[in-house]
Amino acid sequence: MTISELGHKLREMYENAPDGNSVVMIHLFGIKFGPQVRDCGASARDVAIAAGIPESYGTEINKGINLSKYVQVVSMPATAR
Repeated sequence: MTISELGHKLREMYENAPDGNSVVMIHLFGIKFGPQVRDCGASARDVAIAAGIPESYGTEINKGINLSKYVQVVSMPATAR
């Protein structure tokens, strides 16, 4: 993925986050797309800028990237949401 594509994905997740969960969605972005961020050679700060969100959220993206080594994203059944 390109930095532009990653920025677009992050922006979608950020804008569509349930109330009060925008930072959680940034962490989740880092978990889901951490390998792609590393592979494109961009910094987490660069991805935040590409998404049009404050560059300080790069720190939160990095937290998600670090978590991606230890967690796996699974979908919950609709009844459990």
